[in-house]
Amino acid sequence: MKDDEAKFRDFVGVQLEPLRGLAYLTCGDWQAGEDAVLTVLARLYVKWRHIDNPIAYARTAVVRAAIDETRRPWWRREEAAGDALPDRPLPDDLTGEVDERLRVRAALLRLPARQRAVLVLRFLEGLGVQQTAEALRCPAGTVKAYTSRGLDGLRQILGTDVSIDDQTEGLHEVRSS
Repeated sequence: MKDDEAKFRDFVGVQLEPLRGLAYLTCGDWQAGEDAVLTVLARLYVKWRHIDNPIAYARTAVVRAAIDETRRPWWRREEAAGDALPDRPLPDDLTGEVDERLRVRAALLRLPARQRAVLVLRFLEGLGVQQTAEALRCPAGTVKAYTSRGLDGLRQILGTDVSIDDQTEGLHEVRSS
């Protein structure tokens, strides 16, 4: 039992931040993303001994929980007090990079939840079409269609040419029009 607990703690130590980022990009809210991740980790702890691939399980469950969070009616959502807190100051001036990230994040939030989830898994998490299809429990063709529609949507929203380098899975390049 103690060996399983140690492995779970190591897993959480390594995967907590990437899972939080995945949840945030999927639902667009840090607090909702954190809630989704912690709920998934609690469920994962109970099933820890029986899961062969905990990373894949956690990614799939976090994306699904984050999508479900965006579907909850506004009157059932809790208001987080953390929205009023100031952000931590950055050590270096990364204003340009932050502005671009915020612009891309805002564009992602304008896409439908499933398209956003596909784009986040494919290009930010670096998963392939088949891995993304397994994570979202849908056919590979659906992943390809959502990828195409999502990138078209981002092109329209951002006014840029988003192209994918087929040779390096998960990497992308953005060129201004």
